[in-house]
Amino acid sequence: MKYAYKLMDSPVGQLKLVANGDCLAAILWENDKPNRVRVGEPVEANDRRVLIEAERQLNEYFAGTRQAFDLVLDFQGTEFQKKVWQALLTIPFGQTRSYSEIALQIGNVNAVRAVGAANGRNPISIIAPCHRVIGASGELTGFAGGLANKMLLLSLEAGQTSLEASADKPTQTQPRAPRDNARAKPARSAPTPDHGMQASLF
Repeated sequence: MKYAYKLMDSPVGQLKLVANGDCLAAILWENDKPNRVRVGEPVEANDRRVLIEAERQLNEYFAGTRQAFDLVLDFQGTEFQKKVWQALLTIPFGQTRSYSEIALQIGNVNAVRAVGAANGRNPISIIAPCHRVIGASGELTGFAGGLANKMLLLSLEAGQTSLEASADKPTQTQPRAPRDNARAKPARSAPTPDHGMQASLF
């Protein structure tokens, strides 16, 4: 089955939701680099069930009423990339991890740079929360959606009632990630690397 897409307006710009069959394969940013995520040439399909559901859950997330996603995900990449992307799914809402912590989690402490590269190619932005990965010093690092959007997403998760509310506040020149929410419960391990249902965080 061909890749299909649906466009969605959001507080962080227009998002392109891409499905592969009944699975969500990508969430692309409005100004995404053309070759960052390869999904062929998807056809527009606004009636695809998984895309409608993804849009609904994302709208709830942006409104501050959803902290975990319940969608079947289809990660397409190398085995190493899939390990990194699965590790992203285990970062609880309201918390952050460093690249070195992700490298340790996947059992390769020397792969910090490779983890960073894989994080940058995460195809399912927001739902596989690459925005929760920050520099060891706590400063925000490169993000496909732009640092301003990364800060907005982290601000939302730090306790804003909605992303619209956090968007009204000025972005710092050198933004630092909000502190971890110590009360957040840990995520359960995400299953199967190819077609894993994202584990509920709460």
